[in-house]
Amino acid sequence: MKPVRSLARVMLSGIFVVSGARNLRAPERVVPAAKPVTDRVAPLIRNVHPRIPTDTTTLVRANAAAQLVGGLMLATGRFSRPAALVLAGTLLPTTAAGHPFWTDDDPAARNANQVHFLKNLGLLGGLLLAAADTEGKPGLRWRAGHRIHHSRRSVKRAVRTARREARIAVRSAATARRIPG
Repeated sequence: MKPVRSLARVMLSGIFVVSGARNLRAPERVVPAAKPVTDRVAPLIRNVHPRIPTDTTTLVRANAAAQLVGGLMLATGRFSRPAALVLAGTLLPTTAAGHPFWTDDDPAARNANQVHFLKNLGLLGGLLLAAADTEGKPGLRWRAGHRIHHSRRSVKRAVRTARREARIAVRSAATARRIPG
């Protein structure tokens, strides 16, 4: 199953590596489309930290860098689960800025943007699956539950053993008192 996972991750990450590199090199080609989204996000970023740059070109470059690095990490299998989450986070503003089909008046443009919007939703679903994929190993929730169950069993066993040893000690003491000597 490992080759299938590896191939799927490479195929899923390809669009992010290519578009991330392209937008990092030439952000000005997507700045006009990104401006409405970055104008809404900029006040939130300023509330978090006022020194973070909030101009559209910088935010487009930051998104592109995150897509490039996250795509490479996903493709190579290094920190693939966090990389998939980062890519999912970068896909949301990209989709909202790049394919706002709800604002198009032209039916052909609306249809094209709707198709791309739905394609990006499919990519988001694939990224969420990649983020949840434990590669056949038990997940953290299962491991924690298993450890808790194992610990409870061990404690119950220790309590039973202690009770048994206490009964044996009481019987031994009672027997020792009856023996003359």
